[in-house]
Amino acid sequence: MTERRKLLVCLICCFFFVVTSLSAQTLQVIDVEGHTATLTAAQISNMPHTTVKVLDHDVPAQFEGVSLASLISSAGVPLGDKLRGSRMTDVLMVEAADGYKVVFALAEIDPAFAVRDIILADKRDGKPLDAKEAPFRIVAPGDKRGARWVRQVTALRLIAVK
Repeated sequence: MTERRKLLVCLICCFFFVVTSLSAQTLQVIDVEGHTATLTAAQISNMPHTTVKVLDHDVPAQFEGVSLASLISSAGVPLGDKLRGSRMTDVLMVEAADGYKVVFALAEIDPAFAVRDIILADKRDGKPLDAKEAPFRIVAPGDKRGARWVRQVTALRLIAVK
């Protein structure tokens, strides 16, 4: 391999690393009306956290993170008394780095309707999430299957179902 080609490969690898590192440190929250909020990992870590104790693949685990209700409310999504009428059909789509997507009805996230806290976790058992799960992971206590426990979350997108 020529020196020029080695340099080009090195530059491409560095660019890929920077892009993936930057995207891994932020979370996009996109509302139905097209409003987008970008939250950094530091901003999310400074928000009030909730701790949930769950079984993850039959192994006891403790996750810490921000409730989805708090997170989307801070991004301007109306919940509580304002969640009614046509907004009752809105869903929150969670997107992962690998393209995996799941949805939650807004009513199942809203504490005015639901009794559980679905969280966007940034810690597991008191430590930051590992590379397999980071930067964020959805933890939905009460789901009988873990199919909506999304790893490597990159975006939350509100979708109006008509």
